[in-house]
Amino acid sequence: MKLLYTLNQRPPHSITLLLAIQHMLASIGGIVAVPLIVGSSIGLPTDEIVTLINAALLASGVVTIAQCLGIGPVGIRLPVVMGSSFGFLGVAINIGNTGGVGAIMGAALVGSFVVIAASFFMDKIRKLFPNVVSGVVVTLIGLTILPVAMNWVGDAPTASEQFATMPKLFLAFISLAIVIIVSIYCRGAVAASAIVIGLAGGYLVALSMGMVDLEQIGRAAWVGRPAIMEYGMSFSLSAIVSMSLVYIVVIAEATGDFMALANNCKVKLSGDDLKRGLLGDGLGSTLASFLTAMPLASFSQNVGIVGITGVASRYVVATTGGLLILGGLFPKLAAIAVTIPKPVLGGVGFIMFGMIAYAGIRMLIKAADTKRNALVICVGLASGLAVTIEPRLIQHLPHDLQSLFHSGITTGTIITVLLNQILPESALSDKIEEDVAEETSPTDVPVQHAESAEKKQAIETAKQS
Repeated sequence: MKLLYTLNQRPPHSITLLLAIQHMLASIGGIVAVPLIVGSSIGLPTDEIVTLINAALLASGVVTIAQCLGIGPVGIRLPVVMGSSFGFLGVAINIGNTGGVGAIMGAALVGSFVVIAASFFMDKIRKLFPNVVSGVVVTLIGLTILPVAMNWVGDAPTASEQFATMPKLFLAFISLAIVIIVSIYCRGAVAASAIVIGLAGGYLVALSMGMVDLEQIGRAAWVGRPAIMEYGMSFSLSAIVSMSLVYIVVIAEATGDFMALANNCKVKLSGDDLKRGLLGDGLGSTLASFLTAMPLASFSQNVGIVGITGVASRYVVATTGGLLILGGLFPKLAAIAVTIPKPVLGGVGFIMFGMIAYAGIRMLIKAADTKRNALVICVGLASGLAVTIEPRLIQHLPHDLQSLFHSGITTGTIITVLLNQILPESALSDKIEEDVAEETSPTDVPVQHAESAEKKQAIETAKQS
């Protein structure tokens, strides 16, 4: 697909704002959800949960701008949205229940140094990710986060009768249909705004159905303030180890996100590029811990937006960072975005996450079609999807290994990298097409010769006549 705006192009200001809003709407739910869930789970009062949410928006905005525009050796300079990562939910709740928010921030601060240290080895790490590996990782990012969109559509516990009721399915379908129609039948800036138009259309339908909670806007404060070191920091070895394991997962996921994003932006990443990006990830989480925000990671859904809209401009997403900062400083603005019903997000999420998987499939097409690569791809994809579909497969592993392998992306990445390093190139290098050709039945040959003879006879007859 041809890009509407390339990486370093600046769209007109009005279009930039519109495109930035759609990135914000796609990400703000996830950014807000993490501090909301953690705060509620460890028993914080409502006003303190709001403080955590404001901090998350502020930190996400600042680090998003740094990643997009770059600050010296920091920032990958791609249109990447940074936000509070769901990967830290479980460990943050466990640490918070025993040591409070201060213990979460202390463990997050120390753990962020794991990412910073890893960034200096990205030139070597990049060599571990040829197309056959990158394709598996990026495809898994899209496929393993599809359940997030499903849960958004259901908008209730899966065992509940309220899960995916007909009105919710209708909202998701309408939102998805609007995105598809706009993408196919519109051009230029309108087509590029397909996501935000789908969200707006679904939102209006939800309003008419009485499915929007406008009270959230009324409850939000007009002005928020940065919560620098609001709870202080405390340090526990077990908390630091647990948090650091999750950061290792984030390294794998961030690498996949960056490669998928570069593919959608039609640029190639070097080891130095990945180093700057991962350094931005690590330092971003360091900053977040001082701002009393949950650790940060790149948001996969925004990778999908770049793929479907063809807008690769990093200046658009840098503007999204500015909007997130405003949301952190003026909670009323953020509250409007938060009122978007989950089924609307879910409908749009199907196409966003599907586009990520599509980007991975395109990478796999570029890989050599050999027996060896087929084994790497099949086993890697199967491993990642296995723990995603059936998490109980790893329930008897030691706790630390469970923390490492609970993510399908991490499991698939580790298995794929190992297989790509272990399997010999020479023994399994035969092309699959050659094997298929060898399996052609001998009885097919006379038929082919007969067809050739008939053609020759027809030509001779035509010449004589």
